[in-house]
Amino acid sequence: MKMEHQHSDRGEHDHAQMNAAAHSQHGGNGQHAGHDKHAGHDKHAGHSPAMFKQRFFVCLVLTLPVLYLSPMFQMWFGYQAIQFPGVNWITPILATIIYVYGGWVFLKGAWYEFRGKIGMMTLIALAITVAFVYSVAVTLGLEGDSFYWELATLVDVMLLGHWIEMASVQGASRALEHLADLVPSIAHKQVNGRIEDVAVSALTEGDQILIRPGEQVPIDGEVIEGISSVNEAFLTGESRPVNKKVGDEMVAGSVNGEGALTIAVTRTGDKTTLSQIMRLVEEAQASKSQYQNLADRLAYWLTLIAIGVSTLTFVIWLSVGTGGLTFAINRAVTVLIITCPHALGLAIPLVIINATAMSAKHGILVRNREAFERARNIKTIAFDKTGTLTEGRFGVQHIYAEGISELDALVIAASLESLSEHPLGQSIVKEANNRKSQLAKASEFKAVPGQGVEGVVKGQRYRVGRPEWVEELKLSFSPTLKKGLQDSESRGESAIALLDDKQVLAVFGLADQVREQARKAIERLHEIGIETVMITGDAEAVAKTVAADLKIDRYYARVLPQDKAALIRRLKADKPTAFVGDGINDAPALSESDLGIAIGAGTNVAIESADLVLVKNDLLDVAYALKLATAAYNKMIQNLFWATGYNVIGIPLAAGVAYPLGIVLSPAVGALFMTISTVVVSINAILLRRMKS
Repeated sequence: MKMEHQHSDRGEHDHAQMNAAAHSQHGGNGQHAGHDKHAGHDKHAGHSPAMFKQRFFVCLVLTLPVLYLSPMFQMWFGYQAIQFPGVNWITPILATIIYVYGGWVFLKGAWYEFRGKIGMMTLIALAITVAFVYSVAVTLGLEGDSFYWELATLVDVMLLGHWIEMASVQGASRALEHLADLVPSIAHKQVNGRIEDVAVSALTEGDQILIRPGEQVPIDGEVIEGISSVNEAFLTGESRPVNKKVGDEMVAGSVNGEGALTIAVTRTGDKTTLSQIMRLVEEAQASKSQYQNLADRLAYWLTLIAIGVSTLTFVIWLSVGTGGLTFAINRAVTVLIITCPHALGLAIPLVIINATAMSAKHGILVRNREAFERARNIKTIAFDKTGTLTEGRFGVQHIYAEGISELDALVIAASLESLSEHPLGQSIVKEANNRKSQLAKASEFKAVPGQGVEGVVKGQRYRVGRPEWVEELKLSFSPTLKKGLQDSESRGESAIALLDDKQVLAVFGLADQVREQARKAIERLHEIGIETVMITGDAEAVAKTVAADLKIDRYYARVLPQDKAALIRRLKADKPTAFVGDGINDAPALSESDLGIAIGAGTNVAIESADLVLVKNDLLDVAYALKLATAAYNKMIQNLFWATGYNVIGIPLAAGVAYPLGIVLSPAVGALFMTISTVVVSINAILLRRMKS
């Protein structure tokens, strides 16, 4: 293990500040609005799956007579359509309705693209407009063959493709929309000793409300009366109920169990944990992806290529004379359709939305998509120690006893400390409880300022306190226990001694407890080739002990909070570095790192400087996030290949290069091929959900 001390230059202080949060659109009761605008990518602003579904079925019904009356279909299937006066006008009229009603969304989209950057809507609008105008001209007397049935089926296929796309995207982005419905609109407020039902939006901080058994918690608060178990699965993903007692935090949206609880409101409106989560998810889904920018550029150039090749195809076939004007237009329209970057527009957003939804279900909130995509390149992860790798509270690490068993020493010490409120003493009590030990009743209890506590347990007087108390009382201190004390101090542990009237009976070594998942997380990161670093303000002895316990590659001790960012800056200059901290004092370091990961639920969930927030406080989620980022990247590359690769074969076929071999693609077949690529891209993105944790 490499040991390094950190003495950062004071002149390198990082003054990175957290960005001010955009105001949320959530009301006081947690209701949420505005997700539709992120349901699809920009070309679908104001659209919905229901709209495309309705237009598809209407146009499909209108298409059936067009196909029935088509001379081409009559020739293919060997039938004679019913003839009646005016029958020749049925097809143009129905095709016009299909063009206007079904094609309007594409025409409108093209209009908006013309004012910005042309894309797929321009291609679709151009294709159906060329087909429609030429067909109407033929109906009015121009020599040639109309494209009415190709126009109708083309619009149908396009509407179907967009319906499938929007339904897929909206289904993926809806993973957390149900959060808004978790919060009741009414709360049981305690007013002058009686219960009144009031609107949640009317509650203010400090109000006391009653949560009955089985009810959902309407607002964030702190338990001031009652004991119960609470299901917080919506927030943490953990289905096991969490026990709640006086002083514990309650989060809006969680479900109360068997007991009645009275809570004091601590956060309202946009400050509630649920509102913050919803805002973070909304920001993540709205944020632009670097790979989406790449896809947009590819779509733009593909559109230019399509228009150029289509024009060239038309000119060449018209000059050759094969098939005449109708054939030339048919080839040009087919090129426009098959080149349409429809799948390209879906390739990246659907992967990102699925990855965001998966991470959210796993208790990881993605605040910055671009940073999340960078996660696959991370080679070093630096951890803050206190509150991140450790619990931030003391626990018994070692017990040295002589002339008495470890368990008996623990029971005696805990019996006395149970009457004390000292944090170190409470650690001993907790250890005894963890071992399911039965505490004895202590009498004549007395706290001795600056030393410890004393009292009678099982008829004998004992003292529990600082090792220095031994010298003052001039008691016997055996070499074995002195060695245990020295070992504890060398590890940076806080030592407490158990004494009777004659000698030291035991020494307890207490230290900040390592998180249960920390060892597994470090091990998992090592398995995927990530170097681990620990940064702490603690002394060398403490840092060395924790780093050795967790098998961390490097550690930096005595690092001042304001100097963490400068250290992260140096680490990431060597290789891409992520920083994991509790999100409160670590904001500059989180901002400075290539990937900032905040660990902490409740009040810490909206750390503005972090890119990812681990809601469950589970460090194993760090490895999961890196694995998910890599899997998402692979899906993006695959989708970009599927969305553009088929054009290498599709464009030449659409242009008619295989015409001498008898292979000719109609516009409708071109649209079908383009739609198949869209479906492949959609399915491939959804397969991301099969990734194992």
